[in-house]
Amino acid sequence: MEIKLYNSLTRQIEVFTPIKKDELSIYVCGPTVYNDPHIGNMRPVVFFDTLCRFFTFIGYNVKFVSNYTDVDDKIIAKAINEHTTEKVITDHYIKVFQDCLEALNVRKAYQNPRVTEYMPQIISYIDGLVEKKAAYVVDGEVFFDVKSDDDYGCLSNTNIDELISGARIETNSKKKSPLDFLLWKKTDDGIKWQTKWCEGRPGRHTECCVMIDSIFNGVIDIHGGGMDLKFPHHENEIAQAMAMHHNHIAHYWMHNAMMNIDGNKMSKSLGNVIKASDAIDEYGGDLVRLILINAPYRSIINFTDKTVQDNKSILQKLDNCYRQLNLQIAINNGDLHGKSHLINDFLEALASDINVSNAVTYMLEVIKNANMELRKSEIDLNALESYFYALTDMVSILGLSFKLKRFNNEEISLYNEYTKAKKEKNFARSDELRNELIAKKIM
Repeated sequence: MEIKLYNSLTRQIEVFTPIKKDELSIYVCGPTVYNDPHIGNMRPVVFFDTLCRFFTFIGYNVKFVSNYTDVDDKIIAKAINEHTTEKVITDHYIKVFQDCLEALNVRKAYQNPRVTEYMPQIISYIDGLVEKKAAYVVDGEVFFDVKSDDDYGCLSNTNIDELISGARIETNSKKKSPLDFLLWKKTDDGIKWQTKWCEGRPGRHTECCVMIDSIFNGVIDIHGGGMDLKFPHHENEIAQAMAMHHNHIAHYWMHNAMMNIDGNKMSKSLGNVIKASDAIDEYGGDLVRLILINAPYRSIINFTDKTVQDNKSILQKLDNCYRQLNLQIAINNGDLHGKSHLINDFLEALASDINVSNAVTYMLEVIKNANMELRKSEIDLNALESYFYALTDMVSILGLSFKLKRFNNEEISLYNEYTKAKKEKNFARSDELRNELIAKKIM
């Protein structure tokens, strides 16, 4: 199967060719853990989980890594304000984040490294940049020299002069250029480490380079994250990798767009920030997940009542059809495990730049055809099995939490009694039994 992905680095759709045959290395920037994640924070999580599920299904050995940034000015400020330690703060919010992942049926990553676990490697990496004249030390602080990288701006597609005039850059008189970014910061507050430059902590742009180097030992297939990370964070990652290893870190860069609420960007000032845990509690993990992936990933999602209802309707159609297929196969002594060619068009949609919307549209067509088959007076067990196998695989790739149901003898007897009453036109009894079957979630 030919897979095509949009590469943010080249700004075009490209045929995906892995570095190693049948293997996939992917790194996605994780959260800075100082606050409750909002629903938009979950979009890269579920999108890249879906991407990994697709690649795993078609036979790749996927190694997915996403970090936790557990040292940051905001974390330190929160710890000071709450009279506790940074670790207490970060442990708490990592747990909150992981609870959201579990509720959204996100598979466990190959690794979830923390920045504080890689401090010796970070310090060594920064030292290497200084030795290569790509970074410089001023008053104990270390800065990356952007002008040392002739390719700087390759990801955001702008030149240095345009970036200097147009970007919002923190002013610092120690910098040679406004675009130069901090690699090591001198500090008296919060957690810090001793180095030959000063006692301090790292800037935010080196950690991912170091973790990728340490875990994957070289360039990776895919580096991903939200569109808001393209500049400066990912641009600065590439600059450091070019200085250290003369590569762009990844062969493919992928960025998902953000989420709006009723047409507006989420903002504390507008009071429209939706916590991920609140959305999951209100709508359920499956519905939140489907909302987040059932749209072109490079386009902004608009979270509205209509969006909720449209995706809720899809889940209801899927649930009803899947349960009925499950039941009919079970009572007719069919096989609940197998493969179906009906998955092929679904996979082809995902192979076209992970087009989940088209995949879901095809899934709805399969559901429609399966329902027509279920309504026939004569059961075609092979056809029902084929629909069931296809939907089972689709559900798994989309990361929905539908489970195969095992029916006991009592439940099968109850259903057989219902079909007998219906056949004998004993409508009062069949309605009574139908209601009981629905209550037991058999129908």
